[in-house]
Amino acid sequence: MRCSLLLMALGASLPLQAKTLSLHSPNGEIEVRVNDDLQPNYAVLFHGKPVIAASKLGFDFVKAASFRDGFEIKDSQSAKVDDTWEQPWGEARLIRDRHNELTVSFVNPGSKQGYKVRFRAFDDGIGFRYEVDSDTPLNISRELTEFVISQADEGVQSEQGEQASAWWIPGRGWNRYEYIYQHTPLAEVNQVQTPFTLKTADGVRLAIHEAALVDYAAMTLKQHRPGTFVAELTPWSDGVAVKTNGKFNTPWRTIQVADKAAGLINSHLILNLNEPNQLGDVSWVQPGKYVGIWWGMHINQNTWGSGSKHGATTSETKKYLRFAADNGFDGVLVEGWNLGWDGDWFHNGDLFSFTEPFPDFDIKAITDYGREVGAKLIGHHETSGSVSNYRKQWEDAFSLYEKMGVSQVKTGYVADGGNIKRIDENGVVRHEWHDGQFMVGEYLDNVKAAAKHRISINTHEPIKDTGLRRTFPNWIAREGARGQEYNAWGSPPNPVEHIAMLAYTRMLAGPMDFTPGIFDMSFNGLGDKTNRPQSTLAKQLALYVVLYSPIQMAADLPENYLKRPDAFQFIKDVPTDWEQSIALDGEVGDFVVMARKERKARQYSGNDWYLGAVTDDNARDIELALDFLEPGKQFEAQIYQDGKDAEWKWHPYELDTGKQVVRKGDKLKLHLASGGGAAVRFKAL
Repeated sequence: MRCSLLLMALGASLPLQAKTLSLHSPNGEIEVRVNDDLQPNYAVLFHGKPVIAASKLGFDFVKAASFRDGFEIKDSQSAKVDDTWEQPWGEARLIRDRHNELTVSFVNPGSKQGYKVRFRAFDDGIGFRYEVDSDTPLNISRELTEFVISQADEGVQSEQGEQASAWWIPGRGWNRYEYIYQHTPLAEVNQVQTPFTLKTADGVRLAIHEAALVDYAAMTLKQHRPGTFVAELTPWSDGVAVKTNGKFNTPWRTIQVADKAAGLINSHLILNLNEPNQLGDVSWVQPGKYVGIWWGMHINQNTWGSGSKHGATTSETKKYLRFAADNGFDGVLVEGWNLGWDGDWFHNGDLFSFTEPFPDFDIKAITDYGREVGAKLIGHHETSGSVSNYRKQWEDAFSLYEKMGVSQVKTGYVADGGNIKRIDENGVVRHEWHDGQFMVGEYLDNVKAAAKHRISINTHEPIKDTGLRRTFPNWIAREGARGQEYNAWGSPPNPVEHIAMLAYTRMLAGPMDFTPGIFDMSFNGLGDKTNRPQSTLAKQLALYVVLYSPIQMAADLPENYLKRPDAFQFIKDVPTDWEQSIALDGEVGDFVVMARKERKARQYSGNDWYLGAVTDDNARDIELALDFLEPGKQFEAQIYQDGKDAEWKWHPYELDTGKQVVRKGDKLKLHLASGGGAAVRFKAL
């Protein structure tokens, strides 16, 4: 481990003249420098060049003195870790955690105040968190953490004439995380959500995010001056950012670093900064694929509320269960089954009952039938943001589901970003943000309550993912971006480059329940002026590999799959749990190529590989070296790619399928049409 004091040798206690400490990643390519000049600060170098210039650390508090000027490095401790841990499910079974650690104690000699900052340097980036141990309560008004991007001043260019640029969505907006990603010069960014992905003037890719967000406010980033981003915490309704008893650890502030965009996807930094599984045996958490009474509501074929078009009926659910069982799917999601959906449900969340079904939904008959045919009911709890109404019912609701054999629940928190409704201890209605400290706790409490009933949670309108699936593996997926439903009614629908944006931004945080697999592109007509997926059929198949989730939906109506059995075969074949995942190539917003090896489980042998590639509006012909395949084995490449005349606007359905025998070292050529993609199963022979 390389961890040194730049002015003198590192010891257990440092004299006052020591100003700068240095920490290196295990491979030596990343360096963190910690300094106490004027105000504690840190900097990050990559290949010897600064990527994060000197950036301030500290806090302002509501009443107590700030952690700002006058703090000096008192002492430090170092450690190193090289360990491998196993995920119960995930994009990779085994995760290597190799990092060097430096914990720095800062103290103000005048006030005797002090705190620690723990830094960890990995080969794929760094993380740091504050550790505060005060005898008195401390309510945080501002976190002073900065991320100063090197060479980011407006107009500054690299030797190659490049300027820093970023891919981002706005922070603290009414629509939570559900915005179209923008690509702009870094200087044009204002306030953003994380993960926040950028490219420096020198071409280095960075992604700033946080890990292990527990009992704290989520962090957005605000550009105060060119290149200087400051942590902006989402406050409580009374304006306080974070309320503590004085003893707290913040989430990890994370910076992923890579030479190429694909390197960001291949990082396990966020997971490695979370605590190990706290639930014990989680064999009851089952990855899988599902269908649902869902898409029909979005295209106005069915309704959530009761009436002649009600989707969640006993007879309709049984049809879906039979379809799921016949085609190898694990379950059927049913939305709109419970009382409360009639009327203006978006604003009437207090009316939801989570135990009383509509009269035309016989939950016992449905779950009995599911056991008979071999497919499960997947539960649904929509709160419309009335979280106090939900909390007082969720124990009974989870007990009902457990009794009926329901082991997975999709929750929803539809409400404008700062309009989550809670009832405080005095009975007063308060309105909180989705990502403030209160809701951070509410989401996690829901997951913990579900775990007591052996139920997994798929959160929609969630708090952003920060890797807590490692600690609580029943938090199996979440939304947190524009999903497929925007292609039915969004204004505008998701743009053609949306998936190539998500792969390098939102997906760096963790699994997303995007709900892929729309086969009918023309429910509103073709062309580029209608609400529809801006996608070819082949691209919809590729999403099952490109966008990771342990629970993947075949989102379209069953009849649309039966019309295209050749393409549907790939969805039936593709797993959702992986032994290994590798981003092979790509660029943010342009294209992405992913390869994943299946994990041995149930019907999956554990020998096959799958590949997905998607592009933006530009057609691409790509040639891939199949170096990821195991040596000495032959594979049948079952190829699903865009036809030569395919393009997303008017010819989305043209699909070329074929087979060829390949092995490690071979090269495979694939055609991606405009808005298109390719999916390949490498079946071991």
